[in-house]
Amino acid sequence: MASKATSIKLLSISTPQMRAFHLTWMAFFVCFFAWFACAPLMPVIKGEFGLTPAQIANINIAAVAVTILVRLIVGPLCDHFGPRKAYTGLLLLGSIPVIGVAFAQSYESFLFFRLAIGAAGASFVITQYHTSVMFAPKVVGTANAAAAGWGNAGGGVAQAAMPLLMSATVMLGVTETLGWRAALVVPGVLMIVMAFVYYNFTQDCPQGNYKELRAAGVVIEGGKKGGWSSFKLAAANYRVWLLFITYGACFGIEIFIHNIAAIYYVDHFKLTLAQAGMAAGSFGLLALFARALGGWASDRFAAGGNLNNRVILLFVLMLGEGAGLLMFAHAGNAVLAIAAMLFFGLFTHMACGATYAVVPFIDKRALGGVAGIIGAGGNVGAVAAGFLMKGLGDTQQTLSILGVLVAISALCALAARFSSVTVQETAIATA
Repeated sequence: MASKATSIKLLSISTPQMRAFHLTWMAFFVCFFAWFACAPLMPVIKGEFGLTPAQIANINIAAVAVTILVRLIVGPLCDHFGPRKAYTGLLLLGSIPVIGVAFAQSYESFLFFRLAIGAAGASFVITQYHTSVMFAPKVVGTANAAAAGWGNAGGGVAQAAMPLLMSATVMLGVTETLGWRAALVVPGVLMIVMAFVYYNFTQDCPQGNYKELRAAGVVIEGGKKGGWSSFKLAAANYRVWLLFITYGACFGIEIFIHNIAAIYYVDHFKLTLAQAGMAAGSFGLLALFARALGGWASDRFAAGGNLNNRVILLFVLMLGEGAGLLMFAHAGNAVLAIAAMLFFGLFTHMACGATYAVVPFIDKRALGGVAGIIGAGGNVGAVAAGFLMKGLGDTQQTLSILGVLVAISALCALAARFSSVTVQETAIATA
């Protein structure tokens, strides 16, 4: 019977583990591209709908709010139905509002579709779930972080590509209004294509698909109970809620920056839409290697058998993120702002990877519930940051406060330390 992969062979798609690895990051990439496709076009959309700063803040909050609920739900759904069916369903249903936003005719309709698009952000939980059940403990941190990082890069690519895509359609002779709408149809179509690819070329775990395995009486790690039972088991574990906070302080900040970066560079530093898109895109593109670096570093630090080295690394990374965020908030010109953004972005992405390098070890009986709750924490952090900016009305002041809060929340990583018994059991399993 097939078992979890003990190595990552990037150039191979001959095994179910590597097919799942490559297709799950590709699906995640498409979902994140779709999720953040509106953000770099907001300066144009703002002008067309005559949006106020408060309305823009509402749109940014809506973009991440519904993801909280969907992430909580989709983790246990992975336990119950398997990641293959869960991802296929999310891609197909998520494509509807992504295409629908291109037909918005008012602030209210745009807000509604932007809210619904947030469901695509739950793709992250399925990606982490799928790689967690496919890879063995000694490489699972790297696998989780690499898949998430490459998928996360979809947000960065969207920042740079969407303004160019809109410009290309305008060059064909259409109006700017029709141009941004045509550009937003593209990610929706990509989601539909990806849904069919994912369903036909992946399987739930190394042994096969959950439905057939359960029918044959096979015990499935991570998907044994599923549904509400998985959620309750995860919710009863205090480490889940500590990492819920830390993930809100790293991934939540990442989402927040994705949503405000382009318009911040345009309004504060007077960059053009294309320049702002490239600057904002560089933050997201760090995910191509930085998140994987965080997971790889976590695996290396824990290679000696001490699971607690993973949480110590997370603590250090979050301190670096908080310091970098303060530097970004007080940058005096665009060049310094971009440099500071890349500095704190490196720590932010690495902290995200390091967080999900810990997730597979919290409770193997409820992997979906654990991944879902902690993943939702990222969106809670983004929503909280959005409300903070809406309340303060000043982006720089918001960034400064967030930098301090991130540094304080790093303490939650230390509080999530594992018992000596768990550390010893993990060391034996990894050996």
